[in-house]
Amino acid sequence: MKRPIAISDSANFYVSAERIFDPSLKNVPVIVLSNNDGCAVARSDEAKALGIKMGEPLHLIRHKIEAHGVRVFSSNYTLYGDISRRVVEVYEDFTPNVEIYSIDECFLDFGGFNNRTEHARAMRSAVLRRIGVPVRVGIAPTKTLAKCANDIAKKNPIFAGVLDMMDDTLADWLLPMVPVGDIWGIGRRTEVKLHGLGIRTAAELRDMPIRQARALGTVVLERTVLELQGEPCIAFDDVEPQRKGMAVTRSSGTPMTDFDTLFQAITAHATRAAEKLRQHGLVAGTLTVFFHTNRHRPDRPQYSGSRSTRMMPMSSDTFDLIGAARRCAQAAWPKGQAGPFGFTKAGVMLDDLLRMEDRPLTLFDVPKIKSQALMAALDQVNDRFGKKTMVLASEGMKRSWKLRSDHHSPRYTTRLSDLPVVR
Repeated sequence: MKRPIAISDSANFYVSAERIFDPSLKNVPVIVLSNNDGCAVARSDEAKALGIKMGEPLHLIRHKIEAHGVRVFSSNYTLYGDISRRVVEVYEDFTPNVEIYSIDECFLDFGGFNNRTEHARAMRSAVLRRIGVPVRVGIAPTKTLAKCANDIAKKNPIFAGVLDMMDDTLADWLLPMVPVGDIWGIGRRTEVKLHGLGIRTAAELRDMPIRQARALGTVVLERTVLELQGEPCIAFDDVEPQRKGMAVTRSSGTPMTDFDTLFQAITAHATRAAEKLRQHGLVAGTLTVFFHTNRHRPDRPQYSGSRSTRMMPMSSDTFDLIGAARRCAQAAWPKGQAGPFGFTKAGVMLDDLLRMEDRPLTLFDVPKIKSQALMAALDQVNDRFGKKTMVLASEGMKRSWKLRSDHHSPRYTTRLSDLPVVR
């Protein structure tokens, strides 16, 4: 028996999350912007109908915004993350195994349910009733086919948001309608190669000879073909795999022209990276700092700097990471070059991550009891009273480098002062 795998994703998730607490947004065009209020990264159906494209810069669509009354929001990741968590809690009431794929998508184990379509519809209703976010569900014997089913359910209202494609006959009917470029894992270059062979639909890719698929796109394309044929090649992970690396990067609201301002931003990124390590019970073995100017302004002086260092011993201590980050930033800072440079993006990346208990010990590795207690107290204060309640002095007070966020909505579910008030 084939194991039914479902994927449920939220419709226009960032927009849907904003609409939960603001009924005036219903049935009007809404867009959510990327970091620094740069580009449209989420669009309501009404905004899509106006021709606003994914990733379109804000300054190029201002005329549409003004002409059609488009509501504009800055990204509110605190709100979106909490709404995503709440949606997953509903999923867990309908299946014992949930694999979180992204902030708005989850794979679900639908094995053992007799009427999968009705079960999925009940789950959709529960998410809408309890959270307020509309979701669509695709069901199939493999993850790739489930993604296809989900995409078809999105675009065809006849399925009412749920498509069970466990039946091969149904797959034979629907896959010829799916463009090959819409298949999960097929990138632009692979799509062009497949078009050169006359393969333009999911059905044609499914029928591609396995050896030819491997020759054209290595084992990745071979696996996709097998998945389209109904043979599971991508495992269902109901246990989250251990992270191998992480990064905290941000664009700057204003160009950073001096080292102190740049290092304030790097301190904030290293602090956040350390918090994330401790949340996952991990330590880092390698730290990398990078920063660069605006590559889209060739009329301005350009510079890109990056340095890495080993963490000896491996650590998740905020002070250890900031100390290493400062050494990297100083080593990468431009010396004796024409300037001044206006750095618009900086970040901290951590690699070689291990669980705290699995880290290799050095000869002089003495547990830092006071430091561990200090980090625990720092996390507890910021968890209780809000992020950035307590920060290191090197992060600065004015924070001129902070992202632009001129259209930010309240953090309705995670900050007491932002709780919605019913009058």
